[in-house]
Amino acid sequence: MTKYLYFEGSCGISGDMTVASLLDLGANREKMDKAIASLNLEGFHYHVERKNSYSIAGLDFDVHLHHLEEAHEEHYHEHHHHHHEHRHLSDVYAIIERAEMTSSARDLAKRIFLIVAQAEAKAHGVAVDEVHFHEVGAIDSIVDIISAAVLLDDLGIDKVIVSGLSEGSGTVMCQHGELPVPVPAVLNIATEHGIVLRSTSNKGEMVTPTGIAIIAALNPQDNLPQSYKVLKSGIGLGKRDFGHANFLRTMIIEDVADEEMVYVLESNIDDCSAEMLGLAMEKCFIAGAYDVHYEPCYMKKNRPAYILRAITAADKLEAVEYAILKYTTTIGVRKYPVERTCMERRKIKVQLQFGEVEVKVATYKDIVRCQPEFESVKKLAEESGKDFQFIYNLAQHVAMKELEK
Repeated sequence: MTKYLYFEGSCGISGDMTVASLLDLGANREKMDKAIASLNLEGFHYHVERKNSYSIAGLDFDVHLHHLEEAHEEHYHEHHHHHHEHRHLSDVYAIIERAEMTSSARDLAKRIFLIVAQAEAKAHGVAVDEVHFHEVGAIDSIVDIISAAVLLDDLGIDKVIVSGLSEGSGTVMCQHGELPVPVPAVLNIATEHGIVLRSTSNKGEMVTPTGIAIIAALNPQDNLPQSYKVLKSGIGLGKRDFGHANFLRTMIIEDVADEEMVYVLESNIDDCSAEMLGLAMEKCFIAGAYDVHYEPCYMKKNRPAYILRAITAADKLEAVEYAILKYTTTIGVRKYPVERTCMERRKIKVQLQFGEVEVKVATYKDIVRCQPEFESVKKLAEESGKDFQFIYNLAQHVAMKELEK
């Protein structure tokens, strides 16, 4: 079974929503507090509180910047711009370097900032090392990104899924004035990293550069498993009021093998020896394939070739795929899920006058089939000196008679 971290992005994503959701999911708060304290940055504090958004309960993560609060108290909002620190990527990296965190969490935090820097550089037509980090370089976003990196690292889940990542519409005011939604940095990250956005009629920004950069850094996939079990879930509340509940839900899920669902893997091969193909079939069976076969075909330049086709359960899919790539010359494998209808199967043993034979019994509705097992019939034929076909037919006949009793 494979475990995934699933971001359900119907209300968009931001840095603070991600941190709150991961904390609610059960990631270690103490590790986060330790990392933030080790930054030795002044002028802020943060709260983690349980709140509600339109009757939906969740966790709220809120970074309070002291100079902003002072400016608000003085009713002098320009004060904010005088205190706003512009940092370059190297400055942010220096802050991350002094944080008390694992090397993998540190690498993730740097990757998130690099993704934002690349997106901002493209938006403003400058080199990455010339980017002034404006909003994302502010203390609150540094805290958001380092916190998210520490919490994601603590959860220790390699595979990530994001679906339904919703974005608003209209325009939003930011450091560079009024910009269309999605803002250029968000659009650049979505484009560069192949992240699917879903448009909504909500007015305003639902996906922030910090939020989508966190997602991009995790190399997510778009699709959920066919069947899955939810092990844990967490809700991080957003700050913006769109007239309905605003939250990011994360889940730890585990795929569940559907007994009626199997996968077919295929590969066209024109440069592999017969011996290698034989070995590949053997290795696919060892990896857990239900069945493997080859089919002749013609490929480019009319070259005679083979289609390798393997059938396997979802939980063996990765192992069989690996076997095909390792033991053949192919550089790619197609795969697709298929449904199947299976007869119920069980094994019985029938006693003949000269020995015992194992018989497979398959049933479906009013259909009953008895198939003596080849190896069992072969063994008895060799031991008794009787004809193989005679033993096979007799064992089948006796089995049917016993089932009719």
